[in-house]
Amino acid sequence: MVIAPRQRVFVASTMIIVVLVAMGAIFPDQFSAGASAALSGVTHLFGWFYLFSVFGFVIFLLILAFSKYGKIRLGPQESKPTYDFFSWVSMLLAAGFGVGLVFYGMAEPMTHFSSPPFGDVEGETPEAARLAIQYAFFNWGVHQWAAFSVVGLIIAYTQFRKGQTGLVSTVMAPLTAKLGRGRVLAGGILNTFAVVATVMGVATSIGLAVLQINGGLHAVFDVTEGLMWQGIILFAMFICYMLSTVSGLDKGIKRLSNLNMGLCLALMAYILITGPTVAILGTITTGLGDYLQNFFTMSLRLSPYTDTDWASSWTVFYWAWVIAWSPFVGTFVARISRGRTIKQYVFGVLIVPPMLACLWIGVFGGAAIHMDIFQGTDLAQATSDNITSALFVMFDQMPFSFPLSIVAMILIFIFLVTSADSAAYIVGQMTDKGSLNPPLYKRVTWGVLIAAICLILISAGGESGLSGLQSAAVVSALPFTLIIYGMVYVLLKELRADRKQMLLNLYRQHNETPVGADAFEADEMSDTHAERIRRSPGVKNRRIHRDRGTGQIESD
Repeated sequence: MVIAPRQRVFVASTMIIVVLVAMGAIFPDQFSAGASAALSGVTHLFGWFYLFSVFGFVIFLLILAFSKYGKIRLGPQESKPTYDFFSWVSMLLAAGFGVGLVFYGMAEPMTHFSSPPFGDVEGETPEAARLAIQYAFFNWGVHQWAAFSVVGLIIAYTQFRKGQTGLVSTVMAPLTAKLGRGRVLAGGILNTFAVVATVMGVATSIGLAVLQINGGLHAVFDVTEGLMWQGIILFAMFICYMLSTVSGLDKGIKRLSNLNMGLCLALMAYILITGPTVAILGTITTGLGDYLQNFFTMSLRLSPYTDTDWASSWTVFYWAWVIAWSPFVGTFVARISRGRTIKQYVFGVLIVPPMLACLWIGVFGGAAIHMDIFQGTDLAQATSDNITSALFVMFDQMPFSFPLSIVAMILIFIFLVTSADSAAYIVGQMTDKGSLNPPLYKRVTWGVLIAAICLILISAGGESGLSGLQSAAVVSALPFTLIIYGMVYVLLKELRADRKQMLLNLYRQHNETPVGADAFEADEMSDTHAERIRRSPGVKNRRIHRDRGTGQIESD
């Protein structure tokens, strides 16, 4: 059977995903153990590489934003942003880490509070509280968005500035072109790799969020934590994100993302006002100070002289996870960022979502830690016992806990819907030659597959089956880190050529006078133009020189 070129990535990625899911479903414990062992080996051997890489991506993006390339737009130079700032940021959060932030926003600080990072201080002390917020801010700060930002920037530039397809293979084409006939195969492998990593990552996140909603329903309504209710939750989510998928990007994802952003801000404001307000504000302020003060130290900290595996279990795992997710989130971020300058893009994607994440963690984590230290609650133990219901245990200590829990579950549910919808959209794009509007049947197909994967793994092994697929997805981050390095190299070459062409165009428009460059670059542009004149027909015997008064190129 001959497969049409447009369908090869779709067929290949589907087959690989089916095999992996079948392994996870038939042998959940063995698959989880094998994937976890592979992940442990990779994080142990290459943890230093992940830390250096993600830190390097942060530095690269900041330098690029302030460089001479910062004003280049992701689209024609006269284009304007497609989405307003609020909708743009809302969609960034929905695709990037909405569900994870609700899941870990209170639980991670409490985990670090009871078991401090690197064992630096004694657990459940004021010193542990301060360190817990500091490292929670770090793990959800700018580093977490670095890989998303790099991949999204490069794909957006290729897609909207150069008018090419927004695929990893297209970005890497200048490098794979050297392979000759093998470039087509290499491109197909790159795109298939991106699809498989995306589907596995999204399916895992949705599955874990379904478990959290079930935990919330158990805490609030005392429903059973088991397959029946998890299947009902997953089915309801499937119906909603199918409706959203049919509505399209501008109606479905945009409206749901705006709704979620409003709920997030309202929930944070409620906790801030009804909780220990002054303590929460102090927690956020101190946490930001500690985060900024120790930014470089935390960025490159491992534990080579002790036997603690804290960095591998938390920071290195996070960095590998976001790199594995970067094809999906990066492509989605690129899709909604048309018309913004590189500087606007970097500060919007790299700074704003992490700031909101730190505020969320400061509010929820700060309130929970204050309750444990000053009110005698034991939320740290509740988190250790059942992380999926810990947030709802905290709500029990607050006024109007019942409606508060309902709003939180609605928030998680809508984040699930937008994550699944955006994933189906992007994977449909990846498997349709980078089409900006992939056909509905492909978006629906991937939506069905993602839901089926979740149900199969939850029914076969519960959290064990999901964690196995998650570990397998994270292992894929190692080769993709190298791919990102290649993408950065291509981007720098393209930006340099782009700026040079812009300067040459200005040079010609202004009577061959250097415009928009520093003295050295202007001189280079003038010499380049002079060389072109020398090579032009009919001027081989004419003398080319630069007028000392005007600086213009003249010929005798």
